[in-house]
Amino acid sequence: MGCVSSKESRRRPQGYEDPNTLARETTFSVNEVEALYELYKRISYSITKDGLIHKEEFQLALFRNSNKRNLFADRIFDLFDLKRNGVIEFGEFVRSLDVFHPDTPVEEKIAFAFRLYDLRGTGFIGREELKEMVLAILNESELLLSDDAVEEIVDQTFRQADMNGDGKIDPDEWKVFASKNPALLKNMTLPYLK
Repeated sequence: MGCVSSKESRRRPQGYEDPNTLARETTFSVNEVEALYELYKRISYSITKDGLIHKEEFQLALFRNSNKRNLFADRIFDLFDLKRNGVIEFGEFVRSLDVFHPDTPVEEKIAFAFRLYDLRGTGFIGREELKEMVLAILNESELLLSDDAVEEIVDQTFRQADMNGDGKIDPDEWKVFASKNPALLKNMTLPYLK
Protein backbone atom coordinates (compact mmCIF):
# COMPACT_ATOMS: atom_id res chain seq x y z
CA MET A 1 0.00 0.00 0.00
CA GLY A 2 2.83 2.40 0.74
CA CYS A 3 2.72 5.61 2.69
CA VAL A 4 -0.36 7.73 2.86
CA SER A 5 0.24 11.44 2.50
CA SER A 6 -1.19 13.76 5.12
CA LYS A 7 -3.31 15.42 2.41
CA GLU A 8 -4.85 12.04 1.44
CA SER A 9 -5.48 11.08 5.07
CA ARG A 10 -7.39 14.34 5.61
CA ARG A 11 -9.79 13.36 2.83
CA ARG A 12 -10.71 10.11 4.54
CA PRO A 13 -14.21 10.16 6.00
CA GLN A 14 -15.09 9.80 9.65
CA GLY A 15 -14.81 6.22 10.78
CA TYR A 16 -12.29 5.31 8.09
CA GLU A 17 -10.04 2.44 9.15
CA ASP A 18 -6.93 1.03 7.60
CA PRO A 19 -7.69 -1.79 5.09
CA ASN A 20 -4.85 -3.89 6.53
CA THR A 21 -6.41 -3.77 9.99
CA LEU A 22 -9.86 -4.61 8.65
CA ALA A 23 -8.45 -7.49 6.58
CA ARG A 24 -6.80 -8.93 9.70
CA GLU A 25 -10.07 -8.72 11.66
CA THR A 26 -12.39 -10.10 8.95
CA THR A 27 -12.57 -12.72 6.23
CA PHE A 28 -11.82 -10.09 3.56
CA SER A 29 -8.46 -9.64 1.87
CA VAL A 30 -6.87 -6.19 1.72
CA ASN A 31 -7.92 -5.90 -1.95
CA GLU A 32 -11.49 -6.80 -1.05
CA VAL A 33 -11.51 -4.19 1.74
CA GLU A 34 -10.23 -1.58 -0.70
CA ALA A 35 -13.00 -2.52 -3.17
CA LEU A 36 -15.53 -2.25 -0.34
CA TYR A 37 -14.20 1.23 0.39
CA GLU A 38 -15.10 2.29 -3.15
CA LEU A 39 -18.62 0.91 -2.66
CA TYR A 40 -18.82 2.59 0.74
CA LYS A 41 -17.87 5.96 -0.78
CA ARG A 42 -20.58 5.65 -3.46
CA ILE A 43 -23.22 4.87 -0.85
CA SER A 44 -22.07 7.39 1.77
CA TYR A 45 -21.97 10.28 -0.70
CA SER A 46 -25.26 9.45 -2.45
CA ILE A 47 -27.45 11.85 -0.43
CA THR A 48 -25.75 13.46 2.59
CA LYS A 49 -22.21 13.59 1.19
CA ASP A 50 -20.51 13.39 4.57
CA GLY A 51 -18.67 10.08 4.20
CA LEU A 52 -21.05 8.25 6.56
CA ILE A 53 -23.91 5.99 5.54
CA HIS A 54 -27.24 7.29 6.79
CA LYS A 55 -30.39 5.15 6.83
CA GLU A 56 -31.79 6.90 3.73
CA GLU A 57 -28.58 6.18 1.81
CA PHE A 58 -28.67 2.56 2.93
CA GLN A 59 -32.30 2.26 1.75
CA LEU A 60 -31.35 3.89 -1.57
CA ALA A 61 -28.48 1.44 -2.07
CA LEU A 62 -30.72 -1.56 -1.36
CA PHE A 63 -33.92 -0.48 -3.12
CA ARG A 64 -33.05 2.48 -5.35
CA ASN A 65 -35.58 4.39 -3.26
CA SER A 66 -34.70 6.23 -0.06
CA ASN A 67 -38.34 6.66 0.95
CA LYS A 68 -39.44 3.01 0.90
CA ARG A 69 -39.76 1.69 4.45
CA ASN A 70 -38.64 -1.89 4.89
CA LEU A 71 -38.31 -3.84 8.11
CA PHE A 72 -35.38 -5.86 6.77
CA ALA A 73 -33.46 -2.78 5.68
CA ASP A 74 -34.14 -1.11 9.02
CA ARG A 75 -32.99 -4.18 10.95
CA ILE A 76 -29.86 -4.66 8.85
CA PHE A 77 -29.02 -0.97 9.20
CA ASP A 78 -29.45 -1.24 12.97
CA LEU A 79 -27.22 -4.33 13.10
CA PHE A 80 -24.55 -2.65 10.93
CA ASP A 81 -24.63 0.48 13.13
CA LEU A 82 -22.42 -1.12 15.76
CA LYS A 83 -21.82 2.16 17.63
CA ARG A 84 -25.57 2.90 17.73
CA ASN A 85 -25.00 6.48 16.57
CA GLY A 86 -27.43 6.50 13.63
CA VAL A 87 -24.80 6.15 10.89
CA ILE A 88 -22.59 3.40 9.51
CA GLU A 89 -18.89 4.17 9.46
CA PHE A 90 -16.51 2.37 7.10
CA GLY A 91 -15.14 -0.02 9.74
CA GLU A 92 -18.67 -0.94 10.81
CA PHE A 93 -19.61 -1.50 7.16
CA VAL A 94 -16.75 -3.94 6.55
CA ARG A 95 -17.10 -5.78 9.86
CA SER A 96 -20.84 -6.15 9.35
CA LEU A 97 -20.59 -7.25 5.72
CA ASP A 98 -18.13 -9.92 6.83
CA VAL A 99 -21.04 -12.16 7.92
CA PHE A 100 -22.16 -12.31 4.25
CA HIS A 101 -18.72 -13.38 2.96
CA PRO A 102 -18.75 -16.89 1.43
CA ASP A 103 -15.96 -18.03 3.77
CA THR A 104 -17.64 -16.87 6.98
CA PRO A 105 -18.61 -19.85 9.18
CA VAL A 106 -22.29 -20.79 9.07
CA GLU A 107 -22.52 -20.42 12.86
CA GLU A 108 -21.86 -16.67 12.49
CA LYS A 109 -24.52 -16.44 9.79
CA ILE A 110 -27.02 -18.23 12.04
CA ALA A 111 -26.23 -15.86 14.93
CA PHE A 112 -26.66 -12.81 12.68
CA ALA A 113 -29.98 -14.13 11.35
CA PHE A 114 -31.13 -14.65 14.95
CA ARG A 115 -30.31 -11.02 15.80
CA LEU A 116 -32.14 -9.95 12.64
CA TYR A 117 -35.34 -11.73 13.75
CA ASP A 118 -34.97 -10.70 17.41
CA LEU A 119 -36.63 -7.36 16.67
CA ARG A 120 -36.80 -6.19 20.26
CA GLY A 121 -33.32 -7.32 21.26
CA THR A 122 -34.62 -9.53 24.07
CA GLY A 123 -32.38 -12.51 23.34
CA PHE A 124 -35.25 -14.58 21.97
CA ILE A 125 -37.69 -14.46 19.07
CA GLY A 126 -41.31 -14.11 20.08
CA ARG A 127 -44.32 -15.09 18.00
CA GLU A 128 -45.15 -11.46 17.13
CA GLU A 129 -41.56 -10.79 16.01
CA LEU A 130 -41.67 -13.83 13.76
CA LYS A 131 -45.02 -12.72 12.34
CA GLU A 132 -43.66 -9.22 11.63
CA MET A 133 -40.71 -10.73 9.77
CA VAL A 134 -42.92 -13.12 7.78
CA LEU A 135 -45.14 -10.19 6.78
CA ALA A 136 -42.06 -8.14 5.82
CA ILE A 137 -40.73 -10.99 3.66
CA LEU A 138 -44.11 -11.40 1.96
CA ASN A 139 -44.42 -7.65 1.43
CA GLU A 140 -40.92 -7.37 -0.04
CA SER A 141 -41.65 -10.32 -2.33
CA GLU A 142 -45.00 -8.72 -3.23
CA LEU A 143 -46.76 -11.93 -2.20
CA LEU A 144 -50.26 -11.58 -0.86
CA LEU A 145 -51.40 -14.30 1.50
CA SER A 146 -54.51 -14.46 3.61
CA ASP A 147 -54.25 -13.78 7.33
CA ASP A 148 -54.99 -17.47 7.91
CA ALA A 149 -52.07 -18.52 5.66
CA VAL A 150 -49.70 -16.14 7.48
CA GLU A 151 -50.87 -17.50 10.85
CA GLU A 152 -50.29 -21.05 9.60
CA ILE A 153 -46.72 -20.19 8.53
CA VAL A 154 -46.02 -18.65 11.94
CA ASP A 155 -47.67 -21.54 13.81
CA GLN A 156 -45.79 -24.18 11.81
CA THR A 157 -42.49 -22.38 12.28
CA PHE A 158 -43.06 -22.12 16.01
CA ARG A 159 -44.03 -25.79 16.27
CA GLN A 160 -40.73 -26.70 14.61
CA ALA A 161 -38.45 -24.15 16.27
CA ASP A 162 -39.78 -23.74 19.82
CA MET A 163 -38.54 -27.12 20.98
CA ASN A 164 -39.17 -26.57 24.69
CA GLY A 165 -42.64 -25.09 24.12
CA ASP A 166 -42.08 -21.92 26.15
CA GLY A 167 -43.55 -19.63 23.49
CA LYS A 168 -40.26 -18.17 22.33
CA ILE A 169 -37.30 -19.23 20.23
CA ASP A 170 -33.94 -18.96 21.99
CA PRO A 171 -30.55 -18.89 20.22
CA ASP A 172 -29.96 -22.63 20.68
CA GLU A 173 -33.39 -23.50 19.29
CA TRP A 174 -32.78 -21.10 16.40
CA LYS A 175 -29.46 -22.76 15.65
CA VAL A 176 -31.11 -26.20 15.41
CA PHE A 177 -34.01 -24.80 13.37
CA ALA A 178 -31.72 -22.94 10.93
CA SER A 179 -29.53 -26.02 10.54
CA LYS A 180 -32.60 -28.07 9.55
CA ASN A 181 -33.89 -25.27 7.27
CA PRO A 182 -30.89 -23.98 5.29
CA ALA A 183 -33.18 -21.87 3.07
CA LEU A 184 -33.35 -19.44 6.02
CA LEU A 185 -29.70 -18.61 5.39
CA LYS A 186 -29.71 -18.54 1.58
CA ASN A 187 -29.41 -14.74 1.54
CA MET A 188 -26.67 -14.77 4.16
CA THR A 189 -23.95 -15.43 1.57
CA LEU A 190 -23.14 -12.94 -1.16
CA PRO A 191 -20.74 -14.68 -3.57
CA TYR A 192 -19.59 -11.40 -5.13
CA LEU A 193 -18.03 -10.33 -1.82
CA LYS A 194 -15.17 -12.75 -2.55
